[in-house]
Amino acid sequence: MSAPASLHCLVNPHPGVPGLVTLPEGGWRRARAAITAWPGHAPAPPTGLPGLAAALGLAALHWKDEGRRAGPEAVGGAEALGAAYAVQRLLSAELARRGVARAAEAPELESGRLAEATRGITLASGPEAGFALAVAWGARRFHARCVALLPAGSPAAWREALAGQGAEVLECPGGPAGERCAVRDAARRAEAGGWLFLSDHSWPGQTEAARDVMQGCRLVAEEAFSGLPAPPSHVFVSGGSGALAAAVAVEARRLGGAAPRLVVVEAEGEGQQPEGLMREAAHSWTGHSRAGRGEAGESTSLLAWGELERAAFACLAVPPEAVAGARRSLSAGIDGAIRSGERGAAVMAGLLLAVRDPAARSALGLDAGSRVLAFGADAPFAGAAAG
Repeated sequence: MSAPASLHCLVNPHPGVPGLVTLPEGGWRRARAAITAWPGHAPAPPTGLPGLAAALGLAALHWKDEGRRAGPEAVGGAEALGAAYAVQRLLSAELARRGVARAAEAPELESGRLAEATRGITLASGPEAGFALAVAWGARRFHARCVALLPAGSPAAWREALAGQGAEVLECPGGPAGERCAVRDAARRAEAGGWLFLSDHSWPGQTEAARDVMQGCRLVAEEAFSGLPAPPSHVFVSGGSGALAAAVAVEARRLGGAAPRLVVVEAEGEGQQPEGLMREAAHSWTGHSRAGRGEAGESTSLLAWGELERAAFACLAVPPEAVAGARRSLSAGIDGAIRSGERGAAVMAGLLLAVRDPAARSALGLDAGSRVLAFGADAPFAGAAAG
């Protein structure tokens, strides 16, 4: 479809159910039971935005605001649930490998009874600072050492927030041609240091920790869907590695009936270049290289793209100025002020641009009967830093 310069919209020509099971139900049940048993855990239900829905010509609009989450899970936004759960799983497996404890669960790890052993285990994450912050919180909670591998020039505020969670912040070297540090660069640095690497990205040989992250993220989606008065017709969610979007897609299929149309939103990179999932969609859905093979580039999780290549209905890319405008709209909204991080603002920007552009609105099937659920995936930085 054609789209205005301010919005890049790519619709999946063959949406449907993936042929492979990315997130088995047994793993989901274990993750759900573990996370909901954490001390202080409390769900963050979606917020209704009836005034904005009416202004946009929609039947309903709900916002899943991770900044409203109560309890310690607020650190790091939506992926904090999955990151901390994956930390628990990694530590338990490593303690078993070392012959310290056979199957340590969260209460035993948190109690400090195994702290002498866990302090000798180093977890590493990077280069995405928000996810690294969630890993640092999990490591601190379970008495393990944490290293955050950030690109050169990362904002001082993120470094301070990570240090506040007990992480040692180190510079992550980039590629041999001077490229900025990517997730696989961070993984190689962690391997060289003898550390356990944890990311929401996955690639061949690096899948199980990312799968645990995604299973934990499903709880965020379950909270959102169960908190709605009626099933949504559309779901807008951020892209990034794809971990959260894939988790939302899996949970959406459990609603019964017709699954909502899943729209993945990315902020444009420098030079208005597509990034992350938008780039993968451009390769796969338009018949270019890697199409139909379930593969993914380095910026996208292999597991996530295996789900989203079929499960996503569309991908949107929005310019930075639209993201900034959406954040202002959220902070001074007609339904009350909502604080948002960068990815959440990009999701709202995608929705605002889509409903106001006739071609995009038609392609996505947005009309007066549409019930939209939008994920404000990341807690605002101020909240994360204070965590």
